[in-house]
Amino acid sequence: MDRTLRPWPALWALVIGFFMILVDTTIVSVANPAIITGLDTTIESVLWVTSAYLLAYAVPLLITGRLGDRFGPKKLYLIGLALFTVASAACGLSSDITMLIVARVVQGFGASMMTPQTMAVITRIFAPDKRGAAMGLWGATAGVASLVGPILGGVLVDGFGWEWIFFINVPVGIIAFVAAVRYVPALTTHRHRFDIVGVILSAVGMFLLVFGIQEGQSYDWGQIWGPISVWSLIISGVVILAAFVVWQRFTRSEPLVPLRLFRDRNFSLGNTVITTVGFAIISMSLPLIFYLQMVRGLTPTESALMLVPMAVISGVLAPFVGRLIDHINPRLVATAGMACCAVSLAWYAAVLTPDQPIWILLLPSAVMGLANSAMWGPLATMTTRNLPPALAGAGSGVYNTTRQVGAVLGSASISMLMQARLAVELPAGGHAAGPDAAALSGVLPEFLHAGFSAAMGQALLLPAALAVVGAIATLFFAKPKPIAAEWSAQSS
Repeated sequence: MDRTLRPWPALWALVIGFFMILVDTTIVSVANPAIITGLDTTIESVLWVTSAYLLAYAVPLLITGRLGDRFGPKKLYLIGLALFTVASAACGLSSDITMLIVARVVQGFGASMMTPQTMAVITRIFAPDKRGAAMGLWGATAGVASLVGPILGGVLVDGFGWEWIFFINVPVGIIAFVAAVRYVPALTTHRHRFDIVGVILSAVGMFLLVFGIQEGQSYDWGQIWGPISVWSLIISGVVILAAFVVWQRFTRSEPLVPLRLFRDRNFSLGNTVITTVGFAIISMSLPLIFYLQMVRGLTPTESALMLVPMAVISGVLAPFVGRLIDHINPRLVATAGMACCAVSLAWYAAVLTPDQPIWILLLPSAVMGLANSAMWGPLATMTTRNLPPALAGAGSGVYNTTRQVGAVLGSASISMLMQARLAVELPAGGHAAGPDAAALSGVLPEFLHAGFSAAMGQALLLPAALAVVGAIATLFFAKPKPIAAEWSAQSS
């Protein structure tokens, strides 16, 4: 490793761009009503503003991670950042919904090029026994960004207009680009024969699976067009991904995802746990925000501010947690973090009532802040600790893909469960005030408050249960191994 390498400036340069792209996964949610009005479109069309971004973001992650190994993570990161920044400007300048959706696709693809490189660079420039603090910062960025999105979105939409949730990315993107050019090292590349069949199978399988899960609710989990149904897409996606795994096992070419990665127990467990984290964190906000706005009458900005304890505590504690896990077994911290996540969500479920003092809702938010500070960094550290440098990009691509699939599963599952519980809890005829209708209809009539609150609370038990599963999985992490010889050679 280059003796002039400065790991921490490089990490901070990457974190700026990483934070920006993760904020964009949630910031649009509070702007949907304003976009509908501003572009004179429908709710069905505006939902594609988010769906298109998530599809373009999630589907190529396995491929872009491997491309980073082949052509260099810095080069891929800079190309992705440039695409993301230009597409952000195009989003803000959109004059109709079609132009906005196309720009979001480009934005999502740029994000997919950037995300695996951030983790791969950390894995390669920090030795395993010094990676905890770095992964703590990376993890805090991931956790806080998912919470800051709705807050920032509410402020920008209320104060400047929906276009500014995209325009704000332009100066941030330019700063991130200059910082990355200056501080991120051009790491050595590893010659790979590119697995074309694997690329096609992974892309098609991921697209069918993610599209089916993500859009299932829109089509009432039935027919999409002619003989094509939601479930046929999901099943086809699973079958093609299974074929992808078989191909990776038997191909004579170099596989896109080397299956030997999964021989490491911690890598396999880490991907399982981060799937539950992605599921829980993304799915928790929907019922909570609907409760705060539809029952308690808070504005989008006010409801998002109820998550401030979560964001502040996570951001403050994560660096300390990162330094701690360089000296103790990260498994202990990860288990505590997942347990706090489950407790927070169950607490939320218990206190979502129409007459609950509003300050009480800040307490489970604070516990979730503890959870975020103790989940992301330790999980990333445990998962990537034993990866050899040549497989850092591939491992990062897999890890970020499983996180994103968990998020898509969480988003789709929580919508289904909310609809189901509203049908049970609301008076006859009241179930029409489901999530889609509620998004635009203001505060519910008082006679619906109790049933709506109960339904939202019950929905939160699903991500709580997934957090429990994740906590149990962390108990089986193996104790960190000594530093591999190739890392010692690089750092000497």
